[in-house]
Amino acid sequence: MVESETDSSNSKYTDVKDERLANGVGSKEQPSSKVDQLRQTALQIATKTQPPHLADSKKGSLDPERGYGSKADFEQAIELTGYGRFHYILLAICGLVSTSEEMDVISMSFILPSAQCDLDLNTQSKGWLNSIIFIGMMVGAYVWGSVADSLGRKKVLIVISIMNAFCIVASSFSQSYEVFMVFRFLNGAALGGSGPVIWSYFAEFQPKAKRGSMLSFMAAFWTIGNLLVAGLAWLIIPSNIGIHTAGFTFNSWRIFLMVCSIPSFIVAGLLLYLPESPKFLLSQGKFEEALAIFRGIYVTNTGKAAALYPVKELVLDDKLMNELEEVKKPIKNKYKRMLYNILDNSRQLFRSPILKFTIISITINLTFHIGYYGLMMWFPELFNRFDEFTRAHPDVEEASVCQVTNYVVSLGSHSDAGVCSASIPSSVFLESLITVAAALPANVFAVLGMDKLGRKFFLVFSTMSAGMCSASMYFVTNKHQNLAVSAVFSGVISMGNASLDCLITEVFPTNLRATGVAISMIAARFGGILGNVVIATLLDMYCPAPTFIVAVLLASGGLMCLFLPNTTRTALS
Repeated sequence: MVESETDSSNSKYTDVKDERLANGVGSKEQPSSKVDQLRQTALQIATKTQPPHLADSKKGSLDPERGYGSKADFEQAIELTGYGRFHYILLAICGLVSTSEEMDVISMSFILPSAQCDLDLNTQSKGWLNSIIFIGMMVGAYVWGSVADSLGRKKVLIVISIMNAFCIVASSFSQSYEVFMVFRFLNGAALGGSGPVIWSYFAEFQPKAKRGSMLSFMAAFWTIGNLLVAGLAWLIIPSNIGIHTAGFTFNSWRIFLMVCSIPSFIVAGLLLYLPESPKFLLSQGKFEEALAIFRGIYVTNTGKAAALYPVKELVLDDKLMNELEEVKKPIKNKYKRMLYNILDNSRQLFRSPILKFTIISITINLTFHIGYYGLMMWFPELFNRFDEFTRAHPDVEEASVCQVTNYVVSLGSHSDAGVCSASIPSSVFLESLITVAAALPANVFAVLGMDKLGRKFFLVFSTMSAGMCSASMYFVTNKHQNLAVSAVFSGVISMGNASLDCLITEVFPTNLRATGVAISMIAARFGGILGNVVIATLLDMYCPAPTFIVAVLLASGGLMCLFLPNTTRTALS
């Protein structure tokens, strides 16, 4: 349905007769070379008369019927498509990509208590099992992000989704810890590209007035992923369904993993109905294809004929012209071009003036995700430990996290003399479900306020609040207090996640966006590794340390955003 109206390869609006549009210029005479073409375009931009109603559009007033005239740059062109059905379909499909990604990452935290007997896990091996997916994501993020900046967003997303789904299915059939680790690593390598590419892709369809709220809206799909995975864990894992033979086991937690792979298969098919990013196409010099996509979006949003779309010519700014100069460099083999682009993009990210943004985004992502994954992925384990302590000490009304942990490690299920039990009470999964559900109202607040209060406000507020929650974990004395603190942490950290995704996506230019976000994601995954390994080690050996370490890192990392430019309601560079 959407494909027929928006996809440049299938749309009935791709047959553009005017040769001027194919070149993105307005001259009746064809330029003698690509260099002449670029010069001619630059001259047009320099001499172009500003339409009298353009001043109104800068104030936020936009009348698609009046338009900007026949010529428009990217921001004007996307605004004139209107905002409606296409963007909501885009949100649903891209949001489902984020949902499936979060389900795959966070699902591990729900199977750890149940898989500890099948895979012979202790606290340290649980930490590495949580971390292996992030190691894979570090590798995948850089590679996929760079490929997406060279070959396009849509193709990469489809390949990633298919690879991700098959790796999850394969891991559910794994019968040993080592094989399970291999497939979780490959799963992470696929997921590593999903985050940076889907955020770049989605943002490049959004007009500046809507971008912050819609990116926050898409970040809310992470919470939906958390809710789905927690709800499925609550329904499936305690049921003890499955197959048990002498040489093969396919029990409830493996069935749970299998079900978690379904969204990845679905999004691989749905992505076929979406077009390539017009912003990416413009950066590659494909004016005709970009204009056809703008027309398709206009038809889908307004229901009017494509001929009524007011933009007839796409114009370039200096930055886009420089990108086109690089694209047109004679590199014979497309794979050599892709490798060249990967290396060149990486060099540009670590040169002035982008260097400052790169370092700050790496720092924020590292500290933020040490706290985010370091605590969020251990909440089910903490709930299970509190439940185990309560069963063993029914007369004890109060016990701190450290007291509970010391019992479980020295005398309980994690001790050398302890008896492994894969039977986990459903209350553990219900408490996890309540924790992630607490993020829903926070996400609504982020969607409504992101373009009004700004990205920096939400990031500073959420990281400071999450740091206080982390420190207060030390003073928790029962499972109910632990649930309350966990729920508040889940809510405020989700707002920080939404604002961080917006800020990092917007701060990099188009030709470096997917690569820049990918490198930031590498730092995030490394933070996830550190968070899980450090939390796992310190939780059993030096119990008070993890909560205070996370608190300091979250608060200090969040304040780093004050050194980034304000991207709220600004044009996407």
